[in-house]
Amino acid sequence: MGSAEADELSSLDVGSVLLLENSTAGRSAIRSVTDAIRDGVGGHHGVKLMLAADQEGGEVQRLAGPGFDTIPSAEDQASLSDSQLQSDAKTWGRQLKEAGIDVNLAPVSDVVPSSIGTANAPIGALRRGYGPKAAVVARKNTAFIKGMEAAGVATSVKHFPGLGIVRGNTDTSTDVTDDVTTRDDKRLAGFKAGVAAGVDMVMVSSAVYTKIDADHPATFSSTVQKGMIRGDLGFKGVIISDDLLGAALSSEPVSQRALRFIRAGGDLSIVGKYADATSMIKTVRDAAADDPDLRAEIKDAATRVLIMKARHGLADCTG
Repeated sequence: MGSAEADELSSLDVGSVLLLENSTAGRSAIRSVTDAIRDGVGGHHGVKLMLAADQEGGEVQRLAGPGFDTIPSAEDQASLSDSQLQSDAKTWGRQLKEAGIDVNLAPVSDVVPSSIGTANAPIGALRRGYGPKAAVVARKNTAFIKGMEAAGVATSVKHFPGLGIVRGNTDTSTDVTDDVTTRDDKRLAGFKAGVAAGVDMVMVSSAVYTKIDADHPATFSSTVQKGMIRGDLGFKGVIISDDLLGAALSSEPVSQRALRFIRAGGDLSIVGKYADATSMIKTVRDAAADDPDLRAEIKDAATRVLIMKARHGLADCTG
């Protein structure tokens, strides 16, 4: 991280940083990076910075090299026994923790039917899923989450309410629609199991689900977030977005995306380019200045993030 980036993030009072790109430099080198980020950005009022990475395995293993195991894809992890996967996840979690990473944005909970397979660009084509059987996905999600938790690493099930039916990738495609998934779909089993296992976060998809809320992508849908995640699943933790700069959200001005996510029930935003966070934060602050209901929503969201941080030694909420 350069000094200009650190100064910008610090001035914005950013509380979390995602290491988004791939590295093969190894654990010691990554620890130097995470230490430098913490020194450059710092915490605020006794609350420490939270650092995250995508360390699913297979095609999506951001951190590799000496000190990091080569993690098999979720498709291959599914062949492990639940106890073996939990043990392996604990090892992978320890490696992340030693590298200064607090959060692993995994596991994937999406169920890709065999009839779709690799035609599913975001999951099936990259072997990111635990298979076509919802019950298997649920068991493997539980094992992965418990293993990471044992290592002190927070987790996130994703991408609610599922990307297994779609064809396009929400990061790169402008129109990604699921016209099959329903509010009580059996393919939600992985998310339900994750919540039962104590997952810290639920990541919301950027696709549109016509049988749930045809008018909004899940990122901006209160039906999905307040109705399903908070209501149906009874989840009290952090709702996190997928990248708000994804192509599937391109019809909404960049500056408005974090605000719309918060209004829909979201807590923590992923912004793939730090410079775009500036306009999003300004929009949220300007809107909150004249809206006490929005200020209350922001306070509740921040509280959920602080509780998550406290669970992982990043904040003291007893004072």
